[in-house]
Formats: sequence, C-alpha cells, structure tokens
Amino acid sequence: MHLLMQTAADAAANAPHFPVSATLVYVAGFIAAVTIGSIAWYNSKRPPGWESKQRPDIIPEVKKEETPGVGEPKS
Repeated sequence: MHLLMQTAADAAANAPHFPVSATLVYVAGFIAAVTIGSIAWYNSKRPPGWESKQRPDIIPEVKKEETPGVGEPKS
C-alpha cells in the first residue's frame, strides 16, 4: 500500500503542466480574429437596422477598388 501511495505522489508531482505559451497563442489569436473581424464588419455593407450608424473613429476606412487584382500595380 505504501508503494502505491508513493508512486501516486511521484506521478502527481511530475505531471505535465498546461503550457503557458499555448494559452498566450490562443489569446493572441482570439484578439487578432476579433480585431480583423470588427474592421471587416464595420467596412462592409450595414445589416438591417445599422444603415444610419456611423463607423467608430478607431476603425480605418478601407477603400474598394473597381477591379481588384486587374491591371498595373500602383506604386
């Protein structure tokens, strides 16, 4: 019985911990997704009920090109 308790205590002491770096990657990815999604949503056509709302000042306005990807590159 003592050997079983000692083995369990050793296993608990040496158990792998959840990596902090993985948590930081998930948090940074979530923040990036929310930021990019918010910019895209505010620059898209407004859904019903939001047509008269103004874009927040922190959201940059993205200009649309008439023919994206066609023609000479602009320098």
